Amino acid sequence: MSTVSSQRGLWKLMLKLPAMRGQLQVLSARNSTLLSLCDAFDEASSTLDRLRRNGSNDLKLIAEYEMLCSDLEGEVIDICISMRGRT
Repeated sequence: MSTVSSQRGLWKLMLKLPAMRGQLQVLSARNSTLLSLCDAFDEASSTLDRLRRNGSNDLKLIAEYEMLCSDLEGEVIDICISMRGRT
């Protein structure tokens, strides 16, 4: 089931990963794990953007969210690579 947050996360990931854009669209329609990662990516990237926009001095927290976004993006890439040829 797609939520507004998972859809936003999907769009953000499609912008970050243009080479995988088509595959992301296809997989998101039928892969609940990918949709959950899109949802988590939207939440994490939105929080990171908010921290940066508000001028947060908590560099450790910003670094944690940067790492979280990077890890989520890596998981999405892994799913796309593992599903290549099956879409």
